[in-house]
Amino acid sequence: MILSAAHVLLPDRIHSDVEIEVEDGLIVAVRPASKLPGCRFLAPGLIDLQVNGHDDIDVATMTEEDVPRMGRLLASQGVTSWFPTLVTTTGDVYDERLEFFAELAKQQDAAEPQICGVHLEGPYLGEWHGVHRGVREGPIDIDWIRTLPDIVRIMTLGPEHPNAVEAIQTLTANGVVVALGHTGATFEQTMLAIDAGARMLTHCFNAMAPLHHRHPGPVGACLTRDEVAVCMIADGIHIHPAVADIVWRVKPTDKVVLVTDATAWRKGKLGDESIAVIDGAPRLEDGTLAGSILTLNRAVQNSVQSHGASRFGAMSAATRNPAQLMGIAGRGIIEVGARADLTAYDDDLNLLATYVGGELIDGSIG
Repeated sequence: MILSAAHVLLPDRIHSDVEIEVEDGLIVAVRPASKLPGCRFLAPGLIDLQVNGHDDIDVATMTEEDVPRMGRLLASQGVTSWFPTLVTTTGDVYDERLEFFAELAKQQDAAEPQICGVHLEGPYLGEWHGVHRGVREGPIDIDWIRTLPDIVRIMTLGPEHPNAVEAIQTLTANGVVVALGHTGATFEQTMLAIDAGARMLTHCFNAMAPLHHRHPGPVGACLTRDEVAVCMIADGIHIHPAVADIVWRVKPTDKVVLVTDATAWRKGKLGDESIAVIDGAPRLEDGTLAGSILTLNRAVQNSVQSHGASRFGAMSAATRNPAQLMGIAGRGIIEVGARADLTAYDDDLNLLATYVGGELIDGSIG
């Protein structure tokens, strides 16, 4: 199969008039186009590091019967790799869900959006816990985090816990990317956490102490440390477009990551809490934001059209950047030897098609 486009996102920049040859699910050639382009824009498949659910499918309760439809929902927004995200809950629930997703990851078909690991958003969050219930207080249980299975690839925690540095060092040594979030930590506590190995800020600005000119807090620390990737929910609700623009101006381009933090909004529940979509986002009865209804392709589009990002930056923030952060080889990039996970768009970045492992999953570019 050969796909061609007027513009293609390659690792260094957007190139014009390029064709991509695919065999057996892999990219085998990237070269100047030999004929008129088949579409306007080609990019790698999108990677979402924070998916609590979509539509009425909640990752906390989904079954094997939900997997095909979840795959179609993800493909419909260009997502070819994803991280099911579990909110704070009891150890027993974690154990069952982690076993479930570990088995899914082993059995998944090469031509469906790939589970690359689980994101534990908790249970050791900080004081800005938002919709999370049952957040653990006091020291982090180091023995427990040592026993986490390999399927856990990201853990969000609050650096204000008394032994957060030890926990971060332990998790990092075990190959888990430590994200900071839901936190009221001071600037100094956050800097110590970064020194210990934390490399990600979960949904920047949301559910954390705000940036203050005398008390920079977690936002100030993570914006000024170039090794930390900051995640944003670019729906125009969680972050004002002007604030997102500031992030794009401050952070290195490869250290911005777009996520959805999508929830099963149509289900009307998040855990035991009732939610409803009000003013464009799922909320608790008191108005607290409970994730989003955002799709990742729309996050890219918003970032370019109104949030101050370049096309290269926004696309990289949903492809190459999360892949690099997570150490996922052969994904989020168009190069020889990479998986043929690809997305096609028109000039306005409306998604036209999604290819997973070289298979057309959603739509058609003709």
